[in-house]
Amino acid sequence: MKQFILLLLIVIGGTVYSQQKLLIPMDVNSQTDHLRAYGIAYRHLLGGKELDWLLNYRGGSFLFDYSGELAAECTLKGVSYELLNGTQAAQVYAEVQDENNNMDVVRLEKVAKIAVYVPPNTLPWDDAVQLALDYVEIPYDKVWDEEVMQGKLKDYDWIHLHHEDFTGQYGKFFAAFGASNWYLMQKQTNEDMAKKLGFAKVSQLKLEVAKKLKDFVAGGGFLFTMCSGTTTPDIALASQFTDICDAMYDGDPFDQDANNKLDFNQTMVFKDFQVQLNPYVYEYSDIDITDQELMAGQYNDYFTLFDFKAKIDPVPTMLIQCHTSAIKGFLGQESGFKEQFLKPAVTILAKNDGTDWVKYVHANFGRGTFTLYGGHDPEDYQHAVGDPKTELAMHKNSPGYRLILNNVLFPAAKKKKMKT
Repeated sequence: MKQFILLLLIVIGGTVYSQQKLLIPMDVNSQTDHLRAYGIAYRHLLGGKELDWLLNYRGGSFLFDYSGELAAECTLKGVSYELLNGTQAAQVYAEVQDENNNMDVVRLEKVAKIAVYVPPNTLPWDDAVQLALDYVEIPYDKVWDEEVMQGKLKDYDWIHLHHEDFTGQYGKFFAAFGASNWYLMQKQTNEDMAKKLGFAKVSQLKLEVAKKLKDFVAGGGFLFTMCSGTTTPDIALASQFTDICDAMYDGDPFDQDANNKLDFNQTMVFKDFQVQLNPYVYEYSDIDITDQELMAGQYNDYFTLFDFKAKIDPVPTMLIQCHTSAIKGFLGQESGFKEQFLKPAVTILAKNDGTDWVKYVHANFGRGTFTLYGGHDPEDYQHAVGDPKTELAMHKNSPGYRLILNNVLFPAAKKKKMKT
């Protein structure tokens, strides 16, 4: 009799489980590790399976077909999940698809192949995206100038730039660190690569790399940038017909009239800015908002995510999925952007209330897209050279890091016909 009951439970259990869904909730009180939930979703897609991203439902939750392996992985990684029967799942879908609710279902189908543009001697904790990808166990390749110039960007769907300097000024660290071993090594590495690839100056090589990144996006690629990787590609593109580098960077003085020779028809994101030509000033241009944020102070520095209509604007909605709309600010070499310098086609995703300080933007360019996120590390307010690594195990519910991972996942979305 006991064997019969056990067999009956197994049969019934198999039938029930075939109808079950596994929900990874992403609201503030239900999820133990928001960040690793993205790793679960990515690996699920990498295995050839699909899932649904429930936009604005409980913080942007993920809904999967149930499997024992998936539940076991969630348990192993410390990610909270809930089991839904067929009736409960239908109720969730009905709530999300109700026209009166600002929610939507986005089917995720195929993950993007990821590359991080990074010099060979850079420490991984100098890049928040590498920290995030490593913590949640999402695979990626590293590329640098040689791979870019060899045309290898075509092998990838999604590229990240962090605190790279495409102007050829080595991060403008000369005044503070010009005699430091790490700075001299970085400078030599860049000069050696420029020479190897046939360029007389590092700035000339970096300009060509910036052009290829622009072509990558125009051809359908996804570009995500942070810190100085946000503005320096456009600064390099705008200044390609003049010289903004002083002698300690490229061996000859900058063009005194450089700011009158900038060509904003060459840029993707920014317009009408002025370049900071003083080589001793740790700033590239007047786009950046770091000085204003410092004056406001760390404890007054918060940015707010904009609200979008999920059923009409799914892409910006995906990019702002979070369990809170107010997120603590953080600085970088480029902490954010003055709104007046953004081109009209750029969509603002987040800014500091009551200011023109923009933190997070997105736009289409050609057949691809770019997203810029100001600042260096969402859990280190003012990251400095030599600071210790941010341990994401201590920040597993970080709203700021969630925005990074939204960008990793959104290219997997199935294209939908627009309602308008």
